[in-house]
Amino acid sequence: MKILIVGAGAWGTALAVNAAAQGRHELSLWAREPGQRRELHSQRVNAQYLPEVILPPALQCPQGELQQVVAGQDLVVLAAPVAAMRGLLQALRELSVPLAWLSKGFEARPSGGPSLMVHEIQAEVAPGLSCGVLSGPSFAREVALGRPSALVAASFQEPVRRLLVEAFHGPTLRIYANDDLIGVEVGGAVKNVLAIATGFCDGLALGLNARAALITRGLAEITRLGLALGARADTFNGLSGLGDLVLTATGDLSRNRQVGLLLARGQSLEQAVASLGHVAEGVYSARTVVQRAHHLGVDMPISQAVVALIEGRLKPEQAVSMLMGREPAPEGR
Repeated sequence: MKILIVGAGAWGTALAVNAAAQGRHELSLWAREPGQRRELHSQRVNAQYLPEVILPPALQCPQGELQQVVAGQDLVVLAAPVAAMRGLLQALRELSVPLAWLSKGFEARPSGGPSLMVHEIQAEVAPGLSCGVLSGPSFAREVALGRPSALVAASFQEPVRRLLVEAFHGPTLRIYANDDLIGVEVGGAVKNVLAIATGFCDGLALGLNARAALITRGLAEITRLGLALGARADTFNGLSGLGDLVLTATGDLSRNRQVGLLLARGQSLEQAVASLGHVAEGVYSARTVVQRAHHLGVDMPISQAVVALIEGRLKPEQAVSMLMGREPAPEGR
């Protein structure tokens, strides 16, 4: 199988490295910036995003433009931030082979309409594509180094799920199939916001009890939003729900968690994001998640507190008081 990964950030590079190392398929990694394409080809390392990993000899780094490099592929995977997905999907709307994405989040709508998940963007701009998502608890560095990991391949279409499993399942990376595309996308989007909250909690030294409560009630927020959008509840007990939330909220490699830690230490949002050097999707997703929840009438107090914090409308102690001072409620709500 010929597989093209579009986008050479940390995660796109890691997945390409892992799959190429298996030696079962022909892998290509394409960077959107010409300078990065040349560097990948000549230096055989992604110095900006994954400098400690040498690209396998079998991994190709094509130099042409997007429409040239997609020709002849059997599967195309988009490894780009949600903000870039509309343009990429429009550019590839005539693609005749299956396409998947790795993006996690909701798209901000300048028109003021409800924010959209990637599969909803695809339905708007490229409805003829056969599509799916690959998601789950996965730090790029560990996947690239061949540490044991597991992901979920979700699509409404069974052939797409089967193709993603065939493409990426291997000795160090297990791929599970799921037909609940909505649930998998919701879990991947909201966990980034909750990871900021958990990092903030740990940065304030609120304790392990507070962390456990925050993660558990955060999962309840994910589930409420997912059910309102048409997802299945059981999806959120799986890799893209509980699994991804626990990893991103507690792992030191989590960029979103680091944002929360830095905010708790008094840095501004701009300082925190600049110090990371990588995209922290939760910063972008927080407002869009809350916007979609508000549109649906779904209560998400932790996510709302994160938005207020990153916008400077709440101070740390005010956010804690607001969440702890809410009226008692049954646990299932």
